Amino acid sequence: MNIVLFSSEDRFFSTDERYRHITKILGKGEGDSFYAGRVNGPAGTARITRCDESVLVFDFDAAEPFRPLHPVRMIIGFPRPIQLKRLLRDLASLGAGEIVLAGTDLGEKSYRESRLADPDIAKKNILDGCVQAGGTALPDLTITASVDEALRLCGTGNAVRIFLDIDPAACPLSRQDLSGIRTGNPLVLAIGSERGWSGRERALFNAHEFTPCSLGSRILRTETAATAALAVALSGALLLEG
Repeated sequence: MNIVLFSSEDRFFSTDERYRHITKILGKGEGDSFYAGRVNGPAGTARITRCDESVLVFDFDAAEPFRPLHPVRMIIGFPRPIQLKRLLRDLASLGAGEIVLAGTDLGEKSYRESRLADPDIAKKNILDGCVQAGGTALPDLTITASVDEALRLCGTGNAVRIFLDIDPAACPLSRQDLSGIRTGNPLVLAIGSERGWSGRERALFNAHEFTPCSLGSRILRTETAATAALAVALSGALLLEG
């Protein structure tokens, strides 16, 4: 943990992994301090006012302002369950503002029934990513049955719109002009499931004025493509410089 996140509580009980991390890994006790943050709020210093075998109580001083997420909405074709945990964690670590998991025409329908897609379990994986990054802001997570539904929910407005494809004619994402993101326009970035997009979905993206881009000729796992694409896009928009 690079930050200890909490909601409104001022104590962690011994059954809580945060209690174990603070007392066992960090070796903290009464009178000591640790780096903490309120979920979707400020970060700062927590001072331990009581620590025994059953509970750790702390006071929190919000010394740092809230750091918002990047203006990026990711539409992801539902991945294999074993990939979903890592995908949510890594996208949260990189600071994606919203993650939309969408069923796709060619994707395996049973993936959406995985227990890892349960909202509570998914939130835990997102929290793990935020803790790794030392941030307090949690990306929004939405699950949709189709790309059609994802596009209706997301809207586009003035967003920069890109979908990844393996089409040789697609522009390399690293060469795409992403300067518009810095002027307040969000990015909507779509990555398909392991079998890619159907012709119908490609036509749908084209109708919504998405630009096809690629990460090269190699065929990547959904989680790898999503993480790499987000990093390339953030770098291209100069959002990794501060």
